[in-house]
Amino acid sequence: MITAIAIDDEPLALKLISQHSEKVGFLNLKKVFTNPDEADAYLKLNKIDLIFLDIQMPDINGMQFYKNLTNPPQVIFTTAFRDYAVEGFDVDAIDYLLKPFEFDRFLKAINRAKEQLEFLAMQEVNSNSLFVKVNYEMKKINLKDIELIEALDDYIKIYIKPMPVLTLMTLKSVLEKLPQQEFVRVHRSYIIPVSKIDKFNKNRIFVAGKEIPIGSSYSDIFDKLLERSNVLG
Repeated sequence: MITAIAIDDEPLALKLISQHSEKVGFLNLKKVFTNPDEADAYLKLNKIDLIFLDIQMPDINGMQFYKNLTNPPQVIFTTAFRDYAVEGFDVDAIDYLLKPFEFDRFLKAINRAKEQLEFLAMQEVNSNSLFVKVNYEMKKINLKDIELIEALDDYIKIYIKPMPVLTLMTLKSVLEKLPQQEFVRVHRSYIIPVSKIDKFNKNRIFVAGKEIPIGSSYSDIFDKLLERSNVLG
């Protein structure tokens, strides 16, 4: 069962989410809020799996609200404005629903959340490997075999030999499962294993025969890599 709350300054939008939620057997919409401060207080006292979060609210932007949360749940953004879609995926949102959304589109987003939460629940705590869902099965991947991890829309591509693996999840969620001293995110689309780096400068990293750009949001990565130079040998 997925536990969720919804935050939106429009009561009609919350009513729509509530109506759609009642049709999904594995979704329990615990509460709805028109006041983000009340939602924040609730989240500090209650464990929730998922937030339906409006972006354009009178007193606060939903994106900023989410970024300010400590240990935030998964999020599905809801808004009437298309322009926020890219920014939504920058914070590893499960999905982005454009109002007014039909039940079929709502269900698609919920199924994505279910896939992600199932992965997190089934993830084996192991310092040497992780499990990812591939073709309806959980596949074990040894961390030492990972050459590169790349984001591709809703999927990530894990480069291992003899062939890469595609799985439905976000870079943010997989990074949480990887040893921080061994893997680093250098771009909105790339995670690299530090030990596999061939060479790097302030703008580019060369790993597994590929040239990876260092994203502007990760400009401090060069200094961090220098600090880890002993790992690079």
